Amino acid sequence: MTNLVVSAPARICLFGEHQDYLGLPVIPAAIDLRITTKGTPRTDKIFNIQLPDISSKEEFSIYGEHGRTIDGKIPYISERDYLRSGVNVVRREGAKLDHGYDCEIRSKIPINAGASSSSAMCVAWIKFLLCASEHKYKDDPEKIAYLAYLSEVEEFGEPGGMMDQCSSAMGSIIFVDFKPEFKITRLTAKLGTFVLGDSLQAKDTTKTLSRVKKGTLRAVDTIRKQKPDFNLKTITLGEIKSILTILDKEEQLLIEGGITTRDITREAKSLFLSDKMTDKKMGDLLNAHQAVLRDKIFVSTPKLDKMIDASIKAGALGGKLTGSGEGGCMFAYAPSNPELVAEAIEKAGGRSYIINVAEGVKSEN
Repeated sequence: MTNLVVSAPARICLFGEHQDYLGLPVIPAAIDLRITTKGTPRTDKIFNIQLPDISSKEEFSIYGEHGRTIDGKIPYISERDYLRSGVNVVRREGAKLDHGYDCEIRSKIPINAGASSSSAMCVAWIKFLLCASEHKYKDDPEKIAYLAYLSEVEEFGEPGGMMDQCSSAMGSIIFVDFKPEFKITRLTAKLGTFVLGDSLQAKDTTKTLSRVKKGTLRAVDTIRKQKPDFNLKTITLGEIKSILTILDKEEQLLIEGGITTRDITREAKSLFLSDKMTDKKMGDLLNAHQAVLRDKIFVSTPKLDKMIDASIKAGALGGKLTGSGEGGCMFAYAPSNPELVAEAIEKAGGRSYIINVAEGVKSEN
C-alpha cells in the first residue's frame, strides 16, 4: 500500500475538429497544463475524493452505495459520474481494488473550455486505478486511452469520439486514424510555443457535438440513398459538388466543411512526416482550418474570432478554436514573442496561457 501521484495533460486539437466521431483523422497535441491525482491508501474500502478546484467532493465504497452493487457495478448517482464509472470500467478489465484511497484531484486546465479537462481527468483516474491494482495495462497508454473513452463516453451514451483520451494518454503530437482500422502515428516535428486563450464563454459540448454530428450523418444518409458507395474518407470536393444539390444548405456546408477539414489534416500529416513543416505553413494551415470552422461548421463565436484576430495582429502566425466550439478556447501559434500574443488575447477579453507540447499521462511517484 503506497501513495500514488498521477498526472495527465490537456490537449489542443491542431487539426480535425468534428472528425473523430465520423471516422476521419485528427491531429491533437498534448500541452503542459496538467491535472494531478494524488492518493493515500486507506485501510477500508472507501474512496474519498476531494476536488478543490470546483469546491466538490465524492465518497463511495468499492462495494457501491450502502454496500450494494447492481449487476456488479457501482451505481451512478449523477450525470457523467466519471469517478465511479472509472472504477467500473477497470474492474471489467480484471483490476482488483482491495482498498480505498483518500484522493485529491487538482487541475491547471480551464474547465469546460475545449482543452479536454474532463478527458484528462478520466485518463489520470484510469491510470491511477490501474497503478493502484498493479494491473498489466498500467503502463500501456493506448489501453489507458481506450478505458478512459469507455468510462467517459460509452458508459454514458455521449456523442464524442476518442481523440481527447488518445492525446492525453499518449502525449506529444499524434495522428489518429479510425478507419479502416484504428491507428496512432506519432508526429515528431518540433513546434514552437503556443498561446491558449480561454474566451470565458460557457459552451455546451454535448449540444454542439450532437448538432454537427447528427447533421453530417443525416446528410451522409441522404447522399447514400442515391449514391450507395459514397465515402467521406475518399470523396473529393470536386466530386461532391454535383451531389450537394439534394441536401439543404446547412447539410451542404457541413459536408463541405468535413471534407475540407479532412484534406487540411492529411496535408498537415504529410508535412509533419516529411519534416517540411515550417512555422509559416503551420500558421497558414491553422488559419485555413479556422475559416472552415467559422464559415461552414459554424462553431466559432464573435469573441473567439476577435481573440484570434488580435493574436495574429500581435505576431502569431495563425490560430483557431479548439474543441467543439461555440465558446471555450482558441489557441495561437506564436513561436516568437508569445508574451505579446498572450497580452493581446487578454486585451480582447480572454484569459491566456503560454503553452508547449507535453508528454502524456504518467506516474509521478
